[in-house]
Amino acid sequence: MAFKRLGRRLLVLLAIVALMAGATLYALRHVGRWLVTPDPLQHARAIVVLSGVTPFRAMEAADLYLQGWAPEVWLLRDKNNDADAAFARLGVEHPSEQDYDQKVLERLGVPSQAIRILEPPTTNTLSEISLIGDELRRQGGDKIILVTSPVHTRRSKFIWQHVVGDHPQAILRLASAEPTDPDHWWRSTQDIQDVGHEVLGLIDAHLGFVAHPRK
Repeated sequence: MAFKRLGRRLLVLLAIVALMAGATLYALRHVGRWLVTPDPLQHARAIVVLSGVTPFRAMEAADLYLQGWAPEVWLLRDKNNDADAAFARLGVEHPSEQDYDQKVLERLGVPSQAIRILEPPTTNTLSEISLIGDELRRQGGDKIILVTSPVHTRRSKFIWQHVVGDHPQAILRLASAEPTDPDHWWRSTQDIQDVGHEVLGLIDAHLGFVAHPRK
């Protein structure tokens, strides 16, 4: 009898382990798509290109501007990092990401007078959204379109809600030309890095932003 009870307990334990393994596998398989949460388009005060993945975010912003969704495109200036300092010491010209984004916008038909560079420089998504929210409130705007990578939309939306709230409203749009496959993210080393970065970033955000940019 004791042997039978032990056998039944082992079977129950194996079933629980199998269910947990299946749930984990399902979650891992779908986490890439879960991270992608764009919003329906609405007319807004401006379109903002969040830093990263040039030229695809700027390309999307130019397309939205030419469709008439906002009268301006805002760019963010990155705070000088270790690489910038190293290039400066070497005397090697090193255009910033914002410089490239501005050239992409102008090449695609966005007039220079419709492009604004927000100051001061930012270090990460948290500082970017804080700056955008402050500028939007200063101008009395009620909506802003944020353009970012597909898997970065969920974290950007969470940070906006945490820092800015429901008003003004952020409309998250993804860079549709960016080469990514969130439905099969495990097949590409770049997608694996991106998804892992976003998952860890969301954990950090839910913990209260305990991680800080390197100084």
